[in-house]
Amino acid sequence: MARQKHIYLDEVDMPKQWYNLAPDLPTPLNPPLGPDGKPVTPEMLAPVFPMNLIEQEVSQERWIDIPEEIREHLFRWRPSPLVRAYELEAALGTPAKIYYKNEGVSPAGSHKPNTAIPQAWYNKQFGIKKLTTETGAGQWGSALSFACSVIGGIECKVFMVRVSFEQKPFRKMLMNTWGGTCVASPSMETQAGRDILAQYPDTPGSLGIAISEAVEAAVSDPTGKTRYTLGSVLNHVMLHQSIIGLEAKKQLAKVGIDKPDVVIGCCGGGSNFAGISFPFMYDKIHGADIQIIGAEPFSCPTLTKAPFIYDNGDVAQMTPLLAMHSLGHNFVPAPIHAGGLRYHGMAPLVSAALRDGLMEAQAIHQSECFEAGLLFSKTEGIIPAPETTHAIAAVIREAKKAKEEGKEKTILFNFSGHGLMDLVGYDKYLNGELHDYEYPESEIALNLEKLQGYPLPK
Repeated sequence: MARQKHIYLDEVDMPKQWYNLAPDLPTPLNPPLGPDGKPVTPEMLAPVFPMNLIEQEVSQERWIDIPEEIREHLFRWRPSPLVRAYELEAALGTPAKIYYKNEGVSPAGSHKPNTAIPQAWYNKQFGIKKLTTETGAGQWGSALSFACSVIGGIECKVFMVRVSFEQKPFRKMLMNTWGGTCVASPSMETQAGRDILAQYPDTPGSLGIAISEAVEAAVSDPTGKTRYTLGSVLNHVMLHQSIIGLEAKKQLAKVGIDKPDVVIGCCGGGSNFAGISFPFMYDKIHGADIQIIGAEPFSCPTLTKAPFIYDNGDVAQMTPLLAMHSLGHNFVPAPIHAGGLRYHGMAPLVSAALRDGLMEAQAIHQSECFEAGLLFSKTEGIIPAPETTHAIAAVIREAKKAKEEGKEKTILFNFSGHGLMDLVGYDKYLNGELHDYEYPESEIALNLEKLQGYPLPK
């Protein structure tokens, strides 16, 4: 029998509901808090998000229907293929079966459109005319620009972290092609940006800074027709991304696999990791033996070194306090090439999952990640995004462990995006210009000093 490398689903089999982990957590989520330390009400979030997305953000429903019009837009590239990495397995000499969900097939080249399409659609339903957002490596900004173009009738403004804006000019071109406007952050367009530039004129920028600018630009619109969107971290984003894992479950079943032994995703804000892992956390909560691993950079060790605390999601403290693992909202990470993983905090749902023992975390240096990316590109033929290489590096670790133990395991990971616009990073790695960096614990402690007096999560 010929081996089956690609496992596809028919469009009719694409999930009709998203999965919400929140009601199944062993310990309830801590609520977002306002500056007074009291829980934020939906009405308080209304200047930033449309109410239909706020309802999803606070929902305790396990399953939430995907509107048919959103499904029609997702059909442009979904269901995405599940792929058996036979060639990678052979190169590693591992008894493990390695499968990856290829989210790089979306128009924007990553998993991000899975939530960009719903967010643009719900905002349009609410009468919103303009969306502002931030982006790190540019994948989210590209995805939202794409989503606004296909939904129609919505303007898109993107504040892109300066170091990535300079390193990845083609991402900006993608946004412009889809009708989006992209500016380097910090910028002179907002008070938050001007304040940062006055103090740190040579800053590489950060997602926390870019979020402050995007939120300010949204709430200061006198027409009231602008809202802010976030490509990760928030509960409704994790919800939309759950389609990845839900599809993967159906695809594994088609080749006779009831469950994977290991599920892996890279972690920045948490969205692609949640997308692949949350549907399997549901199984783990109900007794399944599944190891779930989040892989992050040593230079931004949110899950592996940061405490579980209440902190703001942005530098200017315009966002509510969220219970999450955080390096402190003033954290400005080293300018590594995995720009999408350079965020000081972690999604509250992912943070809660780590607290409750539903997952574990690994920090990996970028040299090991780029080496993993090169091996993957030479075996499977697809050049992965620098962010995605963190997941691949963790997969290789687990595959080697299976070889040492002589165990046949099924390893599933999320191929969160291709790296065809990140080749400058590969070039620098191949020329010996990239160096590993471990964020000092002393710097983390210094950042956290500024959070004294903040409430503590339960």
